[in-house]
Amino acid sequence: MTTSTTHPAPDLRQLTAAFGAVCDRLPADAWARPSPCEGWTARDVVRHVVDTERDFLDQRGVPLAPIDLGGDPAAVWRTHAAALADALADPAVGGLEYDGHFGRTTVAESLLRFYGFDLVVHRWDVATAAGLDERFSDQELTFVEACAAGFGETLYTEGICRPALDVPADADRQTRVLALVGRRAAG
Repeated sequence: MTTSTTHPAPDLRQLTAAFGAVCDRLPADAWARPSPCEGWTARDVVRHVVDTERDFLDQRGVPLAPIDLGGDPAAVWRTHAAALADALADPAVGGLEYDGHFGRTTVAESLLRFYGFDLVVHRWDVATAAGLDERFSDQELTFVEACAAGFGETLYTEGICRPALDVPADADRQTRVLALVGRRAAG
C-alpha cells in the first residue's frame, strides 16, 4: 500500500519495532495505568494488539505458538513479534488471499493496513498511559490518515475508534491525526 508518492507506507517490521520500543521504555509501574482507550490499562492495550493479531492469523489458518498474555507486557510483545516475523518469513503466509471487510485482500495487506494502523495508534496509547511523549513520523501520520480515509465511517464503529474530535485550527498535525481517531493529545 502506498499512501502517497512522497510518503510510502511504513513497513510492518518498522511498526512492530516501534511498538516494541515503546513497550521496552515503560517502567514496571506504568502497565497498570489507564490508557486513552476507555477502561483499558497500558497492559490491556498490549494484550489487545497481541490477541487480535494472533486471532486474525489463526482465522486464516496460520496459528502462532501459544503465548501467556499474563506475563510482562514488553516480553509478551517481543515473543509475539518474533513469532509474527517467523510466520511472515514464509511468502505464502503474506500472500494468502481471503475475502475481507473491504473485498479481496491478502494477509500481508491486512496486517499492514489494519493491524499496522493499530500499531501506530496503540503505540501512542501505551506511551500516553506512562506519561511518555510519543511522536509520529510524517510517514506514520500520512499512513494513519490514508488508512482512516480508507476505512471511512467503519472507523467509528463500536470497538474501533471513538468519533473524531474537534481541534483548534492551529493544532499541529499529530494533534489533528489523533483527533481524527478519537484521541485528545496532551497539551
